[in-house]
Amino acid sequence: MSATTTSMAADRFLGAPLVATGGPEWLRELRGEGARRFAATGLPTPRLEAWKFTDLRGLGRLSFSPAQDAIDIQAVAVGRGLLLDIDGPRLMFIDGRFCAALSRLENLPAGVEMMPLSALLANEPGRARALLGEGLADDGQPMVALNAAGLEEGAVIRIGRGTRVEKPLVVVCIGGASAEATASRPRHRIEVEDGAEVSILEHHAGPVAATAFMNQVTDISVGAGATVRHGVLQDAAGGAYDLSTVRVRVGRDAVYESFTFAVGARLFRNDARVRLQGKGASCRVSGAYLLRGEQHCDNATVIEHEQPNTTSREVFKGVVDGRARGIFQGRIVVHPGADKTDGHQMSKAILLSSEATANAKPELEIFADDVKCSHGATVGELDRSAMFYLRSRGIPEARARGLLVEAFIAEALEEISDERLRDVFVARAARWYEEVPS
Repeated sequence: MSATTTSMAADRFLGAPLVATGGPEWLRELRGEGARRFAATGLPTPRLEAWKFTDLRGLGRLSFSPAQDAIDIQAVAVGRGLLLDIDGPRLMFIDGRFCAALSRLENLPAGVEMMPLSALLANEPGRARALLGEGLADDGQPMVALNAAGLEEGAVIRIGRGTRVEKPLVVVCIGGASAEATASRPRHRIEVEDGAEVSILEHHAGPVAATAFMNQVTDISVGAGATVRHGVLQDAAGGAYDLSTVRVRVGRDAVYESFTFAVGARLFRNDARVRLQGKGASCRVSGAYLLRGEQHCDNATVIEHEQPNTTSREVFKGVVDGRARGIFQGRIVVHPGADKTDGHQMSKAILLSSEATANAKPELEIFADDVKCSHGATVGELDRSAMFYLRSRGIPEARARGLLVEAFIAEALEEISDERLRDVFVARAARWYEEVPS
């Protein structure tokens, strides 16, 4: 991409409604810095190694309108089954705006803070400045810089020292609730203090036929000895471009588990970057994707082992039908001095169509001694002998294929240690199996 083309691509995204205005001077300066960083790069292109499998030219041709004030939120919610039956605290955002009517923040457990970013900006500007300023660094990621340029809303969650939260905390982000193409750019900030334990479920959703741009950034800090289980159900609108970045810092002897389940959106990019910063820290960064039509899902993970005796595990499994494309790019980095690191990653994909595509690019970068790291990737078709066996027992072809797909994905779902989160993903997967065309 030429410099002129890059500039034009940036200019298209650096006006209203993608760039926010108003607020205190420090917030305007923070947004301005994000806009300047994005202006220098524009949208990432396949010329960048990290984006070699994902082309955003379709997104670059869209024009976006401001979110509407009058939205039939109940119709949107019921139409997409937005986890409203889960018993626990909930934050709801529609086209980037906080929706108090469908949120549930009363009677929060002791030691739990959960609020929209707009409330923190209004009531505790000093604390908001400290939190947001700390997360400005974009690590050279254009979409994080663009998110900063539009920063004004998102979820703020803090779990106090030693607090054990019994029920999952839910954050729902709906994109495309308006009639016109809309853009949302929530910035979520999650702090889990030493010794605390919590499960958090994000749901990206939207009307089936809507066009939307969802540019989300989630920053998570896991204190010493804490445990965070983080689930993401990506079931966005069929015309949505969902570009999500998750950045995690894991402290001494702490545990971070994540599972990203993608079934929606026209294009989904899951950028997960985990830094194991304390001795004995561990993470599980796993996921699954079920794609059809012309959907595109790119899982790009970077796990950095910065201290000795740290552990990481990744298992991603995908099923790709139609002309869809599934991608796994996983990089494990073992820093100097991070001895006795144990890192493992595995990617497996099944193609249900001759036009479907799956790509895998596992990488290891090791700069320490006495480590144990491995990676592997496979792409194939459904087991023909298993299919024959099921058909010979009188099971129709469509049902037999659904059973084999279900069994294949089940291994990835077993990575989820919280049964309540697992049940959500299993239920959504079951719906997808039923929808598989015969």
